[in-house]
Amino acid sequence: MTLAVTGVAVALPGTDDPRGLLRPAPAGADPVDPAERLGRKGLRYKDRATRLGLHLAHAALTDAGLLADGGPVVPGDRVGTVVSSNLGNADTVCRAVETIAKESTGALSAMDTPNASSNIIASETAIRFGLRGPNLTVCNGRSSGLDAVRWAALLLRSGRADHVLVTGVEPDNEVTRRLVDGRVADGGAALVLSRDPSAPARALLGPLVRTARPADTVAELTRRAPGGRLCMSLGRRTAPPGARHLELTGWGELSGALGVVQCAAAAGWFAEGGTPVAYAVAGSAGAALIAPEGAR
Repeated sequence: MTLAVTGVAVALPGTDDPRGLLRPAPAGADPVDPAERLGRKGLRYKDRATRLGLHLAHAALTDAGLLADGGPVVPGDRVGTVVSSNLGNADTVCRAVETIAKESTGALSAMDTPNASSNIIASETAIRFGLRGPNLTVCNGRSSGLDAVRWAALLLRSGRADHVLVTGVEPDNEVTRRLVDGRVADGGAALVLSRDPSAPARALLGPLVRTARPADTVAELTRRAPGGRLCMSLGRRTAPPGARHLELTGWGELSGALGVVQCAAAAGWFAEGGTPVAYAVAGSAGAALIAPEGAR
């Protein structure tokens, strides 16, 4: 079954366009303000990662033509949600632990405590946009974003959903900077994957692979989907001969958002006329994205 990327969204300081990922990150750009897209209602008690995730979800679902008047235009129980975030609510969890240590559980905020759930971004996304299909969060290091894409593909191919929203997002704050020892991207990307072969596609999802080393992952991708002219990884030496290498590190630490941002960048590559295949490599996971006919 061929799966189509029917919606793409990017929210990073300085760009909301997948094509912007192909160029250097702009210096000194303002942070993304989700209230500009969503309005302030319903955002007040949400943590930064959840607000960014809702922003990305709205943009991707709208781009895929699945959202109108704040709700899905297709049966909500056929739309799944998969989120990848390694650092998402670490600030909330650390704040709660500190409050308990200094005072007691009685001092915890009733409005803040729900944000400590590991699935908060995915659950809030489903509630806000009426997505009642399978709902889960992936949090397993650098490969997390592409693993989220893999889980979405499995849900579609097994018939559990007709569309799956995949969101990769990481916030930039004092806690996340301490955890990664540097600046975090403060945003991410989202995709809508669809099993509808007639849907207008930004890209087609090709082989998904896992090996022991990034170089082996690229080798397996080139064997199964030859002809790649764009390779997105964290090491230039992994790019096959003749392929442009795109690292994406200029945006800050992408962590769990990396693989989803790479897939969005592939859609940007195709939108600018790039063909025929792009490779995304994050940790031991890899994905091939294929240019569809008439890609926008």
